[in-house]
Amino acid sequence: MILLEHSNAIIQKTLTDKFDKHVPFPLHRDHFVDFDGVRYHMWTPEKKTVILLSMNIRCWDELAKFGAWDVLGKEYGAYLQPQASAEPGYNVSLEVDIEQAPNDPEGREALIKSFSLLRRHALAAPFVKAFQTQKQLDALPDPTDGSAIPDGELMAIHYRDTEGIYVQASHDRVTVIFSTVFQEETDRIFGKVFLREFVDARRLPTIQTAPQVLYSDRDPPPQIRDDPALPKAEDVGYVTFS
Repeated sequence: MILLEHSNAIIQKTLTDKFDKHVPFPLHRDHFVDFDGVRYHMWTPEKKTVILLSMNIRCWDELAKFGAWDVLGKEYGAYLQPQASAEPGYNVSLEVDIEQAPNDPEGREALIKSFSLLRRHALAAPFVKAFQTQKQLDALPDPTDGSAIPDGELMAIHYRDTEGIYVQASHDRVTVIFSTVFQEETDRIFGKVFLREFVDARRLPTIQTAPQVLYSDRDPPPQIRDDPALPKAEDVGYVTFS
């Protein structure tokens, strides 16, 4: 099995090399792409010690709507450039002067790791909002008319052309739905076997307290059936965690 890291290896290595040099060296324009078509641009536009890292992610408008800017602001502080100052063609930019970076090895390592997790932190926004909403709903008193406490907003993140992530809070849980598409027949078979393992694994006595997992072919879960962006095809599967 291939385990993919959350961090971006290019960002991590480039910043590590840059910080380890006793004499600052120029960083040429570096364009690269991460998973899901996320584009990065990392370079020193003016001063050799000032690094600008910019990211473009196709679902940025949805992430921003669900609080991505606040999440990134808490994570990066002054390193995060104002929205209006983001590099043209990119959604968000970070800037760091290595002469003003933390001097201790632990602090620098934490900073490098944080920059390499830019994509992860942006995608975390709907999850952060969902858990906050769940806590608020859980604190509400039960309706006197016997009705159920209403669910929170269904947050759809269309991070690929034909696939998405859906997050919704209820008073007692947070539900996350992943839509998956396997275009090749062989991938479809292996994918279904792998995804069904999530469902079967929960039957083991040692992990019966794990979150509930459901898998379905073709027919989307009821929470997302009204999403017009859902692909109408037989090679679509849905994994639900709650």
